[in-house]
Amino acid sequence: MAENQAGNGAKLRGLIPAALATLVAFSIMVALGNWQLERLHWKEGLVAAIESGLKKEPAPLEEPADAWKELRREEYRPVTVSGRFLHEQERHLFATDHGQMGWHIYTPLETEGGRILFVNRGFVPDALKEPATRPEGQIAGVVTVKGLVRAPGVQGSFEPDRDPTKNVWHWRDLAGMIASMGIEGAWTRMIPFFVDATAEPANPGGWPKGGATRLDIPNRHLEYALTWFGLAATLVVVFGAFVWTRLRGRGEDGA
Repeated sequence: MAENQAGNGAKLRGLIPAALATLVAFSIMVALGNWQLERLHWKEGLVAAIESGLKKEPAPLEEPADAWKELRREEYRPVTVSGRFLHEQERHLFATDHGQMGWHIYTPLETEGGRILFVNRGFVPDALKEPATRPEGQIAGVVTVKGLVRAPGVQGSFEPDRDPTKNVWHWRDLAGMIASMGIEGAWTRMIPFFVDATAEPANPGGWPKGGATRLDIPNRHLEYALTWFGLAATLVVVFGAFVWTRLRGRGEDGA
C-alpha cells in the first residue's frame, strides 16, 4: 500500500511541469483573446467615427478664422480650405496602392488666413516621386482643397525611422515634417493635423492621385478573440485528458 501511494505521489509530482506549462499557455491565450476584444471595441468606434464623419457636409477650416480648433477633434470630417501650395516643401511618405509601391505626397498649403496645413494630395508611383516628373500636378495660384481631417500618426514598432535628408517618411509625422521645413514661425502658424485630399477634382496630369484615405477598415477581431478563447478551452481539455490517462495508467499498473 505504501509503495503504491509513493508511486502515485511521484506520478502527481511528475505532472507539475506540464501543469505549469499549461497554465502559462492558457493565461497567454486568454490575455490575447481579451486584447482582441479591446481591439474590437476600438475598431467599432473607429468605423462609427468614419461613418458619422462622412455623412456631414464639408466644413470650412477658416470660417470663422479659428474653426479648425473644433474641427481637429472630428477625424474623418469632410472639410474645405483655400490657399497656395508650397510645392518646394512637399514631403514623401512611403505607401502602396493596390500592391504598387510608391509615395503619398504631403504638401504644405499656406491658407488664405496665413496658416500652414499639410495636405496629403494623394499617391504617386515610385517613378513619379520627384516633382519634375509630374509638372502638371504642381498647381500654382490659389486652390480650394476638399478633404478629410486626419490626426498625426505615431511610429509603429516595425516602422523605420524618418530620413528628412532623403525626404523619406514612414508615418504621419507632423512634428518631424514641420521641423524639416525651415520656415520661420512654422510652429506657431501650423494647423495641428493633416487633411487627406479627395479624389475629385483630379489633379492636372492625374498625379498625385487623390482619395488616398483608407475607409474600408477590416474588422475581424471578434473572430480572432473566439479563436484564442477556443484554443484556451481546447488546451484545458487536452491537459485534462493527459492527466486522466497518466493517472489511469498508474492505477492499472498498481492493480
